[in-house]
Amino acid sequence: MSQSADGDRSTAQLVQELWDIEQIKQLKARYFRLIDLKDWEAWRDLFTEDCLHHLPQEANRPPTSNADYLEQVPQFLADAMTVHHGHMPEITILSDTEAEGIWSMFDYVLMPGKPEGIKGYGHYEETYRKGADGRWRISSKRNTRIRLDQVPNTLPTATAGSA
Repeated sequence: MSQSADGDRSTAQLVQELWDIEQIKQLKARYFRLIDLKDWEAWRDLFTEDCLHHLPQEANRPPTSNADYLEQVPQFLADAMTVHHGHMPEITILSDTEAEGIWSMFDYVLMPGKPEGIKGYGHYEETYRKGADGRWRISSKRNTRIRLDQVPNTLPTATAGSA
């Protein structure tokens, strides 16, 4: 292979790196879509078994294990209306099987029975690992909000006699 302007990496290596970056972008897109659609079975497969989850600072909790996170989030968000967006990824491939990334993020969360919901703005800082199956998964995740706005909860309220 020919040398590139990018140092000692061949064209094939650069193409592989671009492919891996695209696969990580697709992974994060699935994360946002699946959490909002509450497709918990497919969502669980996006993480490595040892993934460590750092919750937003307002949660005031220590990092959460993957097993606990995968149990808690579906329970917490089961009846919520959520919208998650990720933008402007900065992804760095560290090796054939390791990468890291930063995503600008927006989330909108309305919980039934609560008078207010939230709109959050900030960043996801993540690491990724490619498994033996060739698929990239999230291996650590930190959600840091730089702004958190309270918004009116516009979810319909249950009325007496409704199921």
